[in-house]
Amino acid sequence: MRPDEALDRIFRQEHGLVLASLVRFFQDLDLAEESLQDAVTTALRSWTVDGIPDHPAGWLLTVARRKGIDQLRRRKNLARVTSLLRAAEVHADVERDEEDAVPDERLRLMFTCCHPALPMEAQVALTLRTLGGLTTAEIARAFLATETTMYQRITRAKRKIATAGIRYTVPSEPAQLAERLEAVLAVIYLIFNEGYSGSSGTALVRIDLCQEAIRLAEIVAGLLPEEPEPAGLASLLCLIESRRPARLDSDGDLVLLEDQDRSLWNLQMINRGRGWLQRAQSRSQTQGPYLLQARIAAIHADATTADATDWRSIVSLYEELVDIRPTPVVALNHAVAVAMWQGADLGLLLMESLAESLNTYQPFHAARGELAARAGRFGDAVVSLQRAVELSANEVETRHLQRRLQAVIRLDRADQISR
Repeated sequence: MRPDEALDRIFRQEHGLVLASLVRFFQDLDLAEESLQDAVTTALRSWTVDGIPDHPAGWLLTVARRKGIDQLRRRKNLARVTSLLRAAEVHADVERDEEDAVPDERLRLMFTCCHPALPMEAQVALTLRTLGGLTTAEIARAFLATETTMYQRITRAKRKIATAGIRYTVPSEPAQLAERLEAVLAVIYLIFNEGYSGSSGTALVRIDLCQEAIRLAEIVAGLLPEEPEPAGLASLLCLIESRRPARLDSDGDLVLLEDQDRSLWNLQMINRGRGWLQRAQSRSQTQGPYLLQARIAAIHADATTADATDWRSIVSLYEELVDIRPTPVVALNHAVAVAMWQGADLGLLLMESLAESLNTYQPFHAARGELAARAGRFGDAVVSLQRAVELSANEVETRHLQRRLQAVIRLDRADQISR
């Protein structure tokens, strides 16, 4: 593997961990990011000549710390340099003390970035950008916002942290951890979503992001055992991940859920998800959004064939989810479930009210196109699928949508000839 390819792989896998360590060391997010970028540039030159070190993440961390301290020296901030060097001597002891609170460097930084002084969306966006390794464009698509809007939101959040003097430390009280829980779970969920269905690029799935999200969800579930939603999220992610082996065919093309070979689903991951679901349900008198979604995913896992899916129960669960999380995307999923249970025409009727709010959301147009085709409204299906193709930035999804579009165009022509 070439040094630049190795560095790219390592950077994607270890970026969050290295950056988390740097932020805790410098207590300055901008300085940590600049230092890490300088270290990556140095690595690209050094590894080409000397080869890849045995412990590349440790190498990046050491070099980045040195780069950051050099920056402070150039700024003549000698007092800060002295403080950092002293802190480095006790850094390991501090880490061991804090591990009892949050046993993971990246997770610790998630809890610190998700500070209640910041708006919820800003907390999530900032953490996704710094620790999730997602680009501003990817985060914008997750929030159905423009890239400019998301960039401004992240910038304001970083400025608020700096001006308010918010320290990158872990809350010491369980109640303080709990009040940041919603944002932390949202970050983990969105990291998994980007890994499972890449919003751009050549690969549909980024396994590293999926595995990292599941790992973090399970850590949080263990960290707050009396909270049902972390266990619900861990269950949901495991159950969705179980389908991954069947999502692509032998040619690397997308296979929709109803067409998947369910014998390829990962039974071990299904059982793992069911275990977390049982734990979440035993701790909850009410149904939170992740627990409800996990129950929906479990119904899919229980169905041996697509036709055996209990769509009536899924619709009922989506109705509960719409009540507590009335977002356009949840409403879209509910409409699709209704279509699967009671027919495409009813599903399309429910989708009409979502057309404006989801105009730039590719899955909306893809779903509407598919339902319109099933209802025999081929002209409408063509229009929706064309819009879905325009909005798709992932090559695997684009290929699938283009094939489906061509198939519907042929049906539309045949329908017009027969009239």
